[in-house]
Amino acid sequence: MKFKFVHNNINVMDLDKSIRFYEEALGLKVVRRNEAADGSFIIVYLGDGITSHELELTWLRDWEKDHYDLGDNEFHLAFRVDDYEAAHQKHKDMGCICFENPKMGIYFITDPDDYWLEILPTRD
Repeated sequence: MKFKFVHNNINVMDLDKSIRFYEEALGLKVVRRNEAADGSFIIVYLGDGITSHELELTWLRDWEKDHYDLGDNEFHLAFRVDDYEAAHQKHKDMGCICFENPKMGIYFITDPDDYWLEILPTRD
């Protein structure tokens, strides 16, 4: 029996804002969209165009809070980039870097809902 990663899901408050962020910050593109007939939810899948793994963004109409409680926010997604320095500068210009660990050669950015995303250089 073999299992294969398919996608990760995160819930978002402003779907359009999140899609724009993931497109600008990480180059992800919408690959498909699923909208409930009653308008209660919209699910958008984003892909990197390289792997089959997708990021699922879920917007819920009836969410009554103004944010999601991320607890200690130890959960994160990681992305490897071929030009680490250019990515770092782009994210610095966007103002979304929330933590850097130069000793490990990594940094984290936050999306509009404060989810952390780890950025890693391509290593041999």
